[in-house]
Amino acid sequence: MAGYLSESDFVMVEEGFSTRDLLEELTLGASQATTGKVAALFVADLGAVVRKHFCFLKYLPRVRPFYTVKCNSSLGVLKVLAELGLGFSCASKAEMELVQHIGVPASKIICANPCKQIAQIKYAAKHGVRLLSFDNEVELAKVVKSHPSAKMVLCIATQDSHSLSHLSLRFGASLKSCRHLLENAKKSHVEVVGVSFHIGSGCPDPQAYAQSIADARLVFQMGAELGHTMNILDLGGGFPGLEGAKVRFEEIASVINSALDLYFPEGCGVDILAKLGRYYVSSAFTVAVSIVAKKEVLPEQPGREDETSLAPKTIVYHLDEGVYGIFNSILFDNTCPTPTLQKKPSADQPLYSSSLWGPAVDGCDRVAEGLWLPKLHVGDWLVFDNMGAYTMNTKSLLGGTQAYRITYAMSRLAWEALRGQLLPGEDQDTEDVCKPLSCGWEITDTLCVGPVFTPASIM
Repeated sequence: MAGYLSESDFVMVEEGFSTRDLLEELTLGASQATTGKVAALFVADLGAVVRKHFCFLKYLPRVRPFYTVKCNSSLGVLKVLAELGLGFSCASKAEMELVQHIGVPASKIICANPCKQIAQIKYAAKHGVRLLSFDNEVELAKVVKSHPSAKMVLCIATQDSHSLSHLSLRFGASLKSCRHLLENAKKSHVEVVGVSFHIGSGCPDPQAYAQSIADARLVFQMGAELGHTMNILDLGGGFPGLEGAKVRFEEIASVINSALDLYFPEGCGVDILAKLGRYYVSSAFTVAVSIVAKKEVLPEQPGREDETSLAPKTIVYHLDEGVYGIFNSILFDNTCPTPTLQKKPSADQPLYSSSLWGPAVDGCDRVAEGLWLPKLHVGDWLVFDNMGAYTMNTKSLLGGTQAYRITYAMSRLAWEALRGQLLPGEDQDTEDVCKPLSCGWEITDTLCVGPVFTPASIM
């Protein structure tokens, strides 16, 4: 092992552990001790991250994964991925500092933001980060002046009109402009070593990868004609992190493998990279958020006071976190988070029309509405699954105000898989073997045992 992650960094739990059980222990302990101090409690299943990595290696064996730090920069995630041998894609000086702080060498860092501050470029030069992205002449000139020994990757535009986020509106050079940029780089004695693209998150058409790989092949040919030695192809991100996505990861991988075989066949001398964020962490994090206030609202029916008292009421709950915090995906990804109750209600409890709001005093901080919930109380906790992507920021993890607590957990079997980083033999008879929730080499999500939790020293 490389020594990034140790057993002291996480709670070791029994196989098939339930994050709900772990959250229950945490919320019971937090109800009195941390009221008003911690707005949200995260539980991160690091074994799920390990499992995703082995799945990636199985379906994209030729691709070397880099982790997109801005997606989730929590230390447990960075350490487990560093232990797995990933590189890191950083978009800011703070992210490079954070990754290097845990001991990741500069050779495993890409400064992937094609629109960098000069201070960021100078930091990369000073600390040995040589691989940088660019997509325009101004960016190229900044790098020539502040980091002349950099190795540049040309970021090209993609067809991402069907993606949830249209990155090509801001990033990526058109194919028509690539030759001019490569010529300028040659005149400036800048080494362009590869091509990158990003189709954007939530793209429903995996053929967008194939088209972008074909476009990259054209740019490689341009570079060769101009004397650039190009040996890196960066496939970017956009890989789904949740089950039930419009396009499954396996489908995307199949399209990518076919396109690589056609345009960048094995043995061609090109190192294939990909930058993944949501894929690794989305489903690994579960969060509990407490109710801090509530208000019962009766429908307005002027002149019918006697009937109003019998009308169904709506209950408005205010949470410690909202869309300007961990629920920002509501604004940026148009998601609709659905909570579950930490305490299961009895079958005979009446349900009320309910809405959830964050702490900001404005009309935009709405987390969810149209929910039917039993009557809840201040201090109760609501649980949200799949909360690993873009829910926490680097600044808070570098010592700023942190309104949440993260507890990392991993099963012993996942820990052994991480330490060995080996897949089981293909001829192993697994038909009658139970597949635990956090087994590092588990590819499917099939469970044949109920969750078991052995309390450990958590608090």
